[in-house]
Amino acid sequence: MTAGAEIDARGLLCPLPVLRLRKALLSLSPGARAVLIATDPAAIIDVPHFCAEAGHRLLDMQDRPDGARAYTVQRGPDPSPDIQTDMTP
Repeated sequence: MTAGAEIDARGLLCPLPVLRLRKALLSLSPGARAVLIATDPAAIIDVPHFCAEAGHRLLDMQDRPDGARAYTVQRGPDPSPDIQTDMTP
């Protein structure tokens, strides 16, 4: 496993868990993994959607004994320089 991060987002509601995951992934190298721990019921929909849209891989989802769910995400590749990611004029 490539070095990564663990994000504790227990008690936070949408969109904060995904925003925290996004920020953590931006600081990691492509291929690194992050684990998001969240209690927000919407995260089961939001995290897979975020991964699909941003080019990351959702590797695993596991329920935890404390009622939270752990999402293991592998950071995708950096965007191609040919792809414009900033839409400001």
